[in-house]
Amino acid sequence: MTAPFIAAKTALLIVDLQNDFLHPDGAYARGGLENANIAALPARISPLAELLREKGGCVISTHFTLVPGRGGEPIISPHLKQIRPFLRKGDFLPASWGHAQVDELGPADMAVEKIAYSAFYMTRLEWLLRKTGIEHLIVGGIVTNGGVASTVRDAHVRDIGVTVLEDGCAAFSQEMHRTSIEALGPVALVSTVAKAIEAVGAQ
Repeated sequence: MTAPFIAAKTALLIVDLQNDFLHPDGAYARGGLENANIAALPARISPLAELLREKGGCVISTHFTLVPGRGGEPIISPHLKQIRPFLRKGDFLPASWGHAQVDELGPADMAVEKIAYSAFYMTRLEWLLRKTGIEHLIVGGIVTNGGVASTVRDAHVRDIGVTVLEDGCAAFSQEMHRTSIEALGPVALVSTVAKAIEAVGAQ
């Protein structure tokens, strides 16, 4: 692919590849929601993260967060409580093991806690991008139809260029993943990890 970005002004935005989502000991595995397509993402994305750093770009991780309220009980949105009844105190807790990005990817250069689908909603992400001179995002992570799609669309309305990694994202349903990727075509460049590595490596 011809790079639509300058590597040094680009961030790989890794959406919610956290232990509580992916690890066999995490909250979602406890709830019976392990998924092979999701589990494969860290190994696929890692080489791109390393190369982008070498070329002067950076890696930003987003972390879905259940903010502890009174008595430490997590504040869970009603819709989430309905579809994920297994979530409990301690899951996605800030600074906890479950909240952290998976070891295979290690700590990002910058991290953003988020409380909803979009990584821009009530977070410091846009401030970080403006302050660090980031003009383009390469987005991968989970889930395609949730955090990824919402974040990509919010970046678009902020005039931030976006490349979404078709094989660097996943959902709990392949059909949902494909439908979501197709729907993002008008607001983002849809690419693959291999093509993004080629574009970054050529700079």
